[in-house]
Amino acid sequence: MSLRYALIALLTGRPMTGYDISKSFSRSVAHVWHAPDSQIYPALNRMERDGLLTSVEVPWGKKGTKKEYHVTDAGLAEFREWMESPLVPQWQRDPAYLKAAYFDFADPAAVREQLRQQQAYWEEHLATLESTRATLADRTHPTLAARIADLDEREAELSVRYKIYAYDGLIARARTELAWIQDGFTLLDELHGT
Repeated sequence: MSLRYALIALLTGRPMTGYDISKSFSRSVAHVWHAPDSQIYPALNRMERDGLLTSVEVPWGKKGTKKEYHVTDAGLAEFREWMESPLVPQWQRDPAYLKAAYFDFADPAAVREQLRQQQAYWEEHLATLESTRATLADRTHPTLAARIADLDEREAELSVRYKIYAYDGLIARARTELAWIQDGFTLLDELHGT
């Protein structure tokens, strides 16, 4: 997936400034596609040059202005084309699994600490995903609320239900990771004692 499609997806809800996009990105799209601001702002400029976005200057502060980005018809057409194209499964790159395959080279205490760190990450991530899902279900998530404000009830229902479906998958993945980590603690105890 390209960052450009994640940005267009966000902007289908409403026009936003780069700052608004960055904030919204971290609350929603970042759960499936991570990108720091150092990638977001250059991508917005490229997309504008490519005709996928337009921008207008909007007031900011006492005398300043900011760019507010809007998706163009060409941007929507490219997004729809991407959405309808076949999904090609991606090879996995996950250092946690690579390291797990070679834990025999590490001290058991170091392995246990790595598992604890992974467990803390996935517990926090799961809580965030579940909280986000709840705001999708009750339609209070700010990005979703903006997206569905101008839709009829059928279109809004489709948008909400598909987003919940995506989050259900992310939640299931997080729970699977936590179960796998717990299996790692069990294996450590079995192989090395507590």
